[in-house]
Amino acid sequence: MRLTTKGRFAVTAMIDLALRNESSPITLAAISQRQQISLSYLEQLFGKLRRRELVESTRGPGGGYSLGRAAAEITVADIILAVDEPLDATLCGGKENCGVDGGRCMTHDLWTRLNERMLAFLESVSLQQLVDEQHANGIVIEDRPAAKQAISSAPVVKPLRVNAPNSVFALGGMASR
Repeated sequence: MRLTTKGRFAVTAMIDLALRNESSPITLAAISQRQQISLSYLEQLFGKLRRRELVESTRGPGGGYSLGRAAAEITVADIILAVDEPLDATLCGGKENCGVDGGRCMTHDLWTRLNERMLAFLESVSLQQLVDEQHANGIVIEDRPAAKQAISSAPVVKPLRVNAPNSVFALGGMASR
């Protein structure tokens, strides 16, 4: 079994959100910037988290995401399963067709028990516990949100300052000097 970036990023983003959940909704752009996770990837993950009601979205100015329920009620397993991360160490995905003859392989029961223990462990860890660990490690959360920056695809071009006459009359005035 391996945990891919999808599950890791979802848990990381949820910790970031839970750390700041006391204030107004948090934008995905802010999480993206702090955690160095692609904004489009976060949008995909948060769509799945929202469908499982782990987060709520608020539209409009000042909008963003907040937790769908208390951090103590959300487990790591909830988050990972919400983003469709499989928790399966078997080769067959639990279908029992992993053996040479199409039946169960000799280690199928071992990997099935491992799956059960991994799931039990992830169900025993709440988002609140992870937030508390961050506080214990000395993380400091800013009281005010980061300043909003305008996002534009075009570069800012400053106009050239030309020191030339702007009319025929000004040109005539320059010639008589």
